[in-house]
Amino acid sequence: MRGLLQRVSQSEVSVAGKSVGKIGKGILVLLGVEKGDTKADADKLIKKLLALRIFPDEDDKMNLNITDINGGLLVVSQFTLAADTRKGTRPGFSTAAPPDIAKALYDYTVSELRVKHAIVETGIFAADMQVSLVNDGPVTFLLETQL
Repeated sequence: MRGLLQRVSQSEVSVAGKSVGKIGKGILVLLGVEKGDTKADADKLIKKLLALRIFPDEDDKMNLNITDINGGLLVVSQFTLAADTRKGTRPGFSTAAPPDIAKALYDYTVSELRVKHAIVETGIFAADMQVSLVNDGPVTFLLETQL
């Protein structure tokens, strides 16, 4: 699994012109599921995501995690994160998990995050979404569960 994390001051996802998820200060999580990913991979990503210290403390050092700041999580499915771009100029998607498997792991990830964190919003799996954000910093990290 791959999670592209962006520390945001605000973020929103819309489908067909209607807002379906919105947060203030927190993390926009673009989530890509690859072939071979499992619930164990999702659990590793969730644990790291919730513990990652990417928010500034009173000394402006990155020492606080999402829970410490009571921030929001906006989780958006992003199959293009599973793209193979090593050859040529057209991305290949043979490494992406099939939609039914990807949706199951996306849903699992979201449900587990909601158990462990108070503010979790989402996009709509496989929808044509428009995502807006104000990247704070900018601060962006790529989490991968399989190396």
